[in-house]
Amino acid sequence: MKKLLGIFALGMLSLTYNASAQTDAKAKAVLDNVTKKVNSLKTIKANFSLNLASANGKTKQSKSGTFYMKGSKYHISIQGQEIICDNKTVWTYIKESNEVQISNYNPSEQTISPNKLITNFYDKEYKYKYAGTRKSGNQQCDVVELTPVAAGKQFSKVEILVDKASSTIAGGSITEKNGNKYNYTISNFTGNAPLEDKFFTFDPAAYKGVEVVDLR
Repeated sequence: MKKLLGIFALGMLSLTYNASAQTDAKAKAVLDNVTKKVNSLKTIKANFSLNLASANGKTKQSKSGTFYMKGSKYHISIQGQEIICDNKTVWTYIKESNEVQISNYNPSEQTISPNKLITNFYDKEYKYKYAGTRKSGNQQCDVVELTPVAAGKQFSKVEILVDKASSTIAGGSITEKNGNKYNYTISNFTGNAPLEDKFFTFDPAAYKGVEVVDLR
């Protein structure tokens, strides 16, 4: 589950990309438009679905949920779990066991994080190019492909689909070096949804009998 959520975060949080790129001019223009759109929004809410197909074809997983973002704060609701971050602390609540795990938010230790993506993540760690157009549902999308600069990256390729009409992320795919492939779609994108700061913190009092596991 954690890996699936991390993969989703890479796709979804690419919404916060800050472009000042050196590679493909067409790809830069597409991502600049996404940046302009997202920077004009105080909050973001969207539904997502995520599907894994392993390289050997034996493993398939599907998850869906809702993602909320306010600046670098985020809240992910996904099938029995809540992952909440206020840019200082991360709470992972597991409904089935009524347990919340608390850890410090340290973007320097994370492969994927909002802060990394806000501070020229792709410029530093990926090369990118424009890869044409493709339909995703009813949306006509520009396709941007990213490849890691460093050989030690977990992913061999990241693909982002950008809706031409709205300049928002419609989905994409992420391919690992071992051949596993994750496909994600984003729907019902809503900007400036009313989200209070307290929505990005976890209040144990609201979860009767919750077991708190503090890992800080």
